[in-house]
Amino acid sequence: MAKILISAGEASGDVHAAAVTKALKKIDPSCEVFGMGGDCLREAGGEVLFDIKEHGVMGFIEVVKKLPALFKLRSDFGRVMDERRPDCLVTVDYPGFNMKLAKLAKDKGIPVVSYIPPSAWAWNKGRAPKVAKLVTKIASIFPFEYDVYKEAGADVEFVGHPLIDIVKPELDRKQALDFAGKQSGRRLILLLPGSRLMEIQKMLPTLLDAAKLISEKEPDIDFAMPRASTIPKEMLEGMIEKSGLKVKIVEGHIYDVMSVADLALATSGTVTLEAALCGLGCVIVYKTSPISAFIARRVINIPDIGLPNIVAGRHILPELLQEDFTPEKTAQEALHLLEPERNAQMKQDLEYVRERLGAPGAVNRVAELVLRVAKEKK
Repeated sequence: MAKILISAGEASGDVHAAAVTKALKKIDPSCEVFGMGGDCLREAGGEVLFDIKEHGVMGFIEVVKKLPALFKLRSDFGRVMDERRPDCLVTVDYPGFNMKLAKLAKDKGIPVVSYIPPSAWAWNKGRAPKVAKLVTKIASIFPFEYDVYKEAGADVEFVGHPLIDIVKPELDRKQALDFAGKQSGRRLILLLPGSRLMEIQKMLPTLLDAAKLISEKEPDIDFAMPRASTIPKEMLEGMIEKSGLKVKIVEGHIYDVMSVADLALATSGTVTLEAALCGLGCVIVYKTSPISAFIARRVINIPDIGLPNIVAGRHILPELLQEDFTPEKTAQEALHLLEPERNAQMKQDLEYVRERLGAPGAVNRVAELVLRVAKEKK
C-alpha cells in the first residue's frame, strides 16, 4: 500500500491534486493520500489534514502577514512526515511554500514529485537548478518547461497538460448554439474579464467600452459573458447596464460556449489556453498597478505573457498590456482577428498549440509516475 503526502495550497491546485488522487486510487485502490487541499481533494478520497481555506495565501504582503502561520504549517507537515512516513511527497504548484516543504521532505529521506513546478521558464531560470536539487522527479506540463529543467540537470518527465483531458464540450453543436444564444448569420464575441473581483473591476469596464466600439463598426456581432462562480451576477449586471451594451450572461457549459463563439476578449490567464483548446482565439489583455507592472517587466524573461503565445513559441495572438489596453486598441485587434485570412491563420496556430500540449492522459501519467517513485523508496 502506497502512502502519498500531497500539498496543494490554492483552489486551482486543489483541482489538480484531486484529479491525481482519483487516478492514484483507480490504479491502486489501497493507496492512501493525505495532506493539504480543499473540497475537491476531499471529494476525490484524499484525507485533508490542512485545509486551503485556512492556509492559502497570495501576494507578497499577504505572505509576510501569514509567515508565522506558514512556519507552523511547515512544522505540522514535518510532524506528519515523522508519524506517517509517506512513501512520496507530491507538491502541486504553490511554489513558495511547497519548495520549502520539498527541502524538509528531502532532509527526512522522502522522495518528492513536483507537479506543476515553479515557473523558472518565466521568472528566473536560476531557480531551476535549485528545484532540481530538491525534488526527485518533475512532472512537466509544458514542453518548454521540460527543456529548462532538463538543462538544469533535473530528472524531469513531460506528462502533457491536464487541460487536454478537462477541456471538452458536452453539448452537441445545436444545443451549444442555443445555450450560447448565437443567432444564425450573426457572430459572437465572448467577454472573459477574469474570476477575481479585482480583475472584474480593473478589466471589465474597458472590455465593455471596446465591445461598444466593435458593435458600432460591425452591427452583426453579439456579446456574451460566461460568469465565474466567484463573481456575483448582480455585479456583472450592474456594470453591463451602466455600459449601455447588450451582453448575455451565461452560466455553465463554458467550453460549449467557447466552441461556438467567434472570438474572445480575455484577461490573461488559464482561460486563454482553455479557449485555444476550444479553437477560440482571443485578444489577450491585462492591467495591474504601475508598481507591479514595473517589477514584472524587470523579472519576466519571456517576450509574451499569454499562454497560447508561450506554448506556440511565437506571437500568434495579440496582447495588450497596461497602457496599451485601451478600448480603441482592443476593438482594432478584435476586428483584425475576425478578417477571414487572419482568422484562418489563427485557427491553424491554435491547432498547433493543442499539439504542443501533448496527448490526453496527463493526469494518469502523473499518477503512474508518483506510484513508481513511491515503489522505488520501499
